[in-house]
Amino acid sequence: MPLLQPPPYKPKFPLQSGHLQTIFPRLFRKVNLPPVIRRRINTPDGDFLDIDWHLAGSTRLAVIAHGLEGNSRRHYVLGMARAMVLSGWDCITYNFRGCSKEMNRRPQMYHSGDTQDINTVLQYGLNHGIYDDAALIGFSMGGNQVLKYLGENPEQVPENVTRAIGISVPCDLASAARQLCKKSNFIYSQYFLRSLKKKVITKNRLFPTLFPLEGLPSIKNLIDFDNKYTAPLNDFKDASDYYSKASCKQFLHRIKIPTLIINAQDDPFLAPECYPIAEAQNNNYLSLQIPQYGGHVGFTDLPQEKQLWSESRAVRFLNT
Repeated sequence: MPLLQPPPYKPKFPLQSGHLQTIFPRLFRKVNLPPVIRRRINTPDGDFLDIDWHLAGSTRLAVIAHGLEGNSRRHYVLGMARAMVLSGWDCITYNFRGCSKEMNRRPQMYHSGDTQDINTVLQYGLNHGIYDDAALIGFSMGGNQVLKYLGENPEQVPENVTRAIGISVPCDLASAARQLCKKSNFIYSQYFLRSLKKKVITKNRLFPTLFPLEGLPSIKNLIDFDNKYTAPLNDFKDASDYYSKASCKQFLHRIKIPTLIINAQDDPFLAPECYPIAEAQNNNYLSLQIPQYGGHVGFTDLPQEKQLWSESRAVRFLNT
């Protein structure tokens, strides 16, 4: 499908900066939602996932996946959930393993290529028998998981799933990892590393052999972390093998439901390889929008809007 021309989105100064777009809503946006139904569901491998269920009394269900070191209560997840509920969708937001208040039982933690857990959450919602239609929405790493899920085994995607959206998606993980290791992204990289290292220390108490602490302080970037922990824990040879096999870009041509990717041109996390232009042009189900502004999971403006541009765009796409 040809690249879509996005609806006008030009934030006011000084938010015409990818870094400010990325940081500003994280620090200043507050999203309130009515009480949710919180549940813990079991996974097929004996672990658990904590989910939040936001109800609108609908026969349509949206499942939202957060990004690296996020959770179901982050502002961007709650903002999208609120937008979905107000537009007539029930919504399940879920926490990746280790991202809720309790560490998961199994040694494996989440990773960019994991699609089993999103399938578990989706099937849990659909098995209640009240939903005619379902949609998947993923942010950043969660977006990579959503798009990989849709393309790696499209015949196994439930027929109820009729639309999907990926926002700020690192479609090519190797180039995105190198991008995050640049000096200009040092603050972001260290933010993620601090959180990930704390989890390694927690997991070491449960599985000391699988989570050795030797060398942990010397890990300086996410590629080092993935080489030492993410790859071996998930049966990849190394970080390079992990990035190669887990990237959604190689699966985009196989997506068979209408899917929208929104990647801002000024996203500081994304390298040029993360904008799947050729894939969108060669798959009639896949649409790609590249707004000039938006940063990484930003798309905000001044004054702080109740609904971000990306949320309004998602509502229009899902309700068309």
